[in-house]
Amino acid sequence: MIWGILETPKTFLGGFEGQNYFPNTKTLFAILTLILPQVYSGVFRRLHDVMLQQIEFRSRSSCLLLSQKSEVCKIVCRLWGECARRVLRTHRRVTWISAGSAAAGRLEQHCLVRAAAEELENVHILPRTVLYMADSETFISLEECRGHKRARKRTTMETAFALEKLFPKQCEVLGIVTPGIVVTPMGSCSNRPQEIEIGESGFALLFPQIEGVKIQPFHFIKDPKNLTLERHQLTEVGLLDNPELRVVLVFGYNCCKAGASNYLQRVVSTFSDMNVILAGGQVDNLASLTSEKNPLDIDATGVVGLSFSGHRIQSATVLLNEDVNDEKTAEAAMQRLKAANIPEQNTIGFMFACVGRGFQYYRAKGNVEADAFRKFFPSVPLFGFFGNGEIGCDRIVTGNFILKKCNEVKDDDLFHSYTTIMALIHLGSTK
Repeated sequence: MIWGILETPKTFLGGFEGQNYFPNTKTLFAILTLILPQVYSGVFRRLHDVMLQQIEFRSRSSCLLLSQKSEVCKIVCRLWGECARRVLRTHRRVTWISAGSAAAGRLEQHCLVRAAAEELENVHILPRTVLYMADSETFISLEECRGHKRARKRTTMETAFALEKLFPKQCEVLGIVTPGIVVTPMGSCSNRPQEIEIGESGFALLFPQIEGVKIQPFHFIKDPKNLTLERHQLTEVGLLDNPELRVVLVFGYNCCKAGASNYLQRVVSTFSDMNVILAGGQVDNLASLTSEKNPLDIDATGVVGLSFSGHRIQSATVLLNEDVNDEKTAEAAMQRLKAANIPEQNTIGFMFACVGRGFQYYRAKGNVEADAFRKFFPSVPLFGFFGNGEIGCDRIVTGNFILKKCNEVKDDDLFHSYTTIMALIHLGSTK
């Protein structure tokens, strides 16, 4: 069958002279992306020349091209490589993979690993940076929770490795585990976000390379012998001497250990006086920071995060303090966030909440804050966690509207408990 196709490529395509002869584009393209990298004979050159001359073929096949197939096409030849690069440049939207309680239940593998293995084949972007979060109850085994250090190190790394192997090698991966997860189900940005306070769950945000936007992971490990942060360390990851810095997502891990909270505050204070958005919180553990390249000490404490730089970025945060304790006050907080006029297209929402909030805090009513967010932002996906402390405040930074300058906020006002931080990050127009 395949060789018959190769012998008569134009016949198989149905003849390109007519405008409506295009019966088997998807099948043909799948076959070509599998066999072209292995064999490139004169017959293939004939087929290659025919297809390159057909604008309709290229335009239709481009919309079917997934990121993994694009990488295969790039090695065929220069012209196919240019075509693949053009396709990837059009796929600049952030996408995500998520898994909730409905996908849980198999003990041999975390639901996020299974979801990633199934869904990455359908992704139309080439991820450059991945931020994933998973629940600590099931991502970390029972042996770990009981303090068996050898089992803890083995189990955590195995799960992180299993997930990380699924992403491209050049991709930078930051993974954390927390008591609870906030996630938008896959399929549509408008799906109802879920506050999963207990149970197996997780998500992975996949950031492609975006023109005019630079995303840099950072990691500072607490060293009891040297607590000084060198200026060059902060500059290298875009946190200092960076006029285009707009947003910092920051997370302290293993903060229950002595001195960990003070170290987190010391790190944040080095860049908190700049006019940037700051949001995050305290999580249970760091699961992966491109872990195969930089093996983690699971018992260490430190600070990790992502810095977002670029003039296209717009962002805003609001703080839901202890006075926000019902649907009405939660919606009022979202109204403040809405007043920032952040574009909803190509925008991500983040929710970092205290484990003390959620179902019990709202008098046995669940999903209150996520539902309030969806009411005011119907097409923005929401992600986040329930953690052990929150970082952020009311800050809005856009081209024409500033609610409160960042350097007007004292460091003491950035760290909270029994609160929720809601954030929006807009990565620029996709047009």
